[in-house]
Amino acid sequence: MFQCSSVSVFQCFSVSVFQCFSALVLIFIVKCDIFDLWVLIDMGAKYLSVESYDAYQVSYKLSNYVWNIIIHWDYFEKDTIGRQYVRAVDSISTNIAEGFARFSKKDKIRFYYYSLGSVNECKDWNNKCFERSTITLEQYQYIKKKLDSLPKEITQLTQYTNAKLKY
Repeated sequence: MFQCSSVSVFQCFSVSVFQCFSALVLIFIVKCDIFDLWVLIDMGAKYLSVESYDAYQVSYKLSNYVWNIIIHWDYFEKDTIGRQYVRAVDSISTNIAEGFARFSKKDKIRFYYYSLGSVNECKDWNNKCFERSTITLEQYQYIKKKLDSLPKEITQLTQYTNAKLKY
C-alpha cells in the first residue's frame, strides 16, 4: 500500500492500487482514511465543463459579437447605451459560468435565472439600439435571433441541473 506523504488535499488518502492500465485508461483507487471511503478516479474520463453547454457557447459568442459592434461607436453612444448593453450581454455567459461553479443545486439554478434576466435586459437594449439607429437591421436581427434562443437553452440547463443534482 502506498501512503501519500504530500501535505495537501490528499493528506488523508492512501492509494491502494496506485496505477492500473487497461486499454489506455488510467485509474486510481483511493481510500480516504478520515471518512473510511473508497473512491475510484478515472483519469481518462471527460468531465462536464461550462464550455460544453450550448447556452454558454451561444451567449459567449453573442457577447463578443455585441462588443465588436459597440467598440466602434462614438463616445456618447458608448457611454450611455453601450456600457450597459455590454454589461448585460456579458452577464449572460458570466452568470451561467458562475452558476456552473456553484456546489448546491439552488445556487446553480439561481445564477441560471440571473442569466435569464440578463437576456431580457439585452432584448430591451437591442430594441433601443435599433430604434436609435446605432445598429443595422442585420445586426439587430442576428442579435434578436440569438437572444430569442437563449431562454430555451437556459431553461434546459436549469431542468438538467434540477434533474441530475440531489442537493
